[in-house]
Amino acid sequence: MSKLADNIKLLRARQKISQQKIADALLITRVRYAKYEDGTSEPPIEILLRLSKYFGISIDLLVSVDIRKYPLEEMLNLPDNRILVPITVDASGNNQIEIIPQKASMGYLNGYADPEYIESLQTISLPFLRNGKYRAFPAQGDSMPPYKDGTYIVGKYVEDLSELKTDKTYIFITTNDGITYKRFQFHEATAICVKSDNNFYEPYKIPLSEIKEIWEFACSISTQEYEPEEFSQHNIQNLFVEIKEDIKKINSRMT
Repeated sequence: MSKLADNIKLLRARQKISQQKIADALLITRVRYAKYEDGTSEPPIEILLRLSKYFGISIDLLVSVDIRKYPLEEMLNLPDNRILVPITVDASGNNQIEIIPQKASMGYLNGYADPEYIESLQTISLPFLRNGKYRAFPAQGDSMPPYKDGTYIVGKYVEDLSELKTDKTYIFITTNDGITYKRFQFHEATAICVKSDNNFYEPYKIPLSEIKEIWEFACSISTQEYEPEEFSQHNIQNLFVEIKEDIKKINSRMT
């Protein structure tokens, strides 16, 4: 039986209504509706839309998630008619935080909207993180020191662009760059401006059309320790950046 069949059967049972009553609301016969519940027939898109409106649940949720596993009130419905896998808790009541694997970080772009992919990820619990949906992403590259390869940034899901705060750090899931961790600067009509903490990298804009998800920094988990010489290298980099800025100032005065 399909997830849709199981879901509409469960929803009807919870509301204690007959197949005939739903069939009447959908403008179809009871026999036709019964076939949707027993999985012998799949409804066309116009019937799916009516089912979605009738039960007040997105089509994505109806057809892709086994809602018997989760309390409906804990489902986060997103603007593009997909759902964020609900907040689940362990035996102690702590949120389960999905971990995006380091080696499979680019695969998240293909699976972030797939409930089965998300459910397959390993999870951890951090008791001090509550009241929201959290996920752990791998940090890559040297653009955001001191977070080096092997560090995981735990982010809290951001539901609206208006929640972004200047100079706060966020994990941006984008169609072109995949998972990127940057500091938010400002918001324009069609893009947002972000920058790296490593001044070797120039600020840049991310078109709003490319952004799939945004997660606000909540905490970090380091899996490697720093070697003493790494701090020396960082100081040298800062020296070059300062020299570069001084040269820019001199050139601006001369022009």
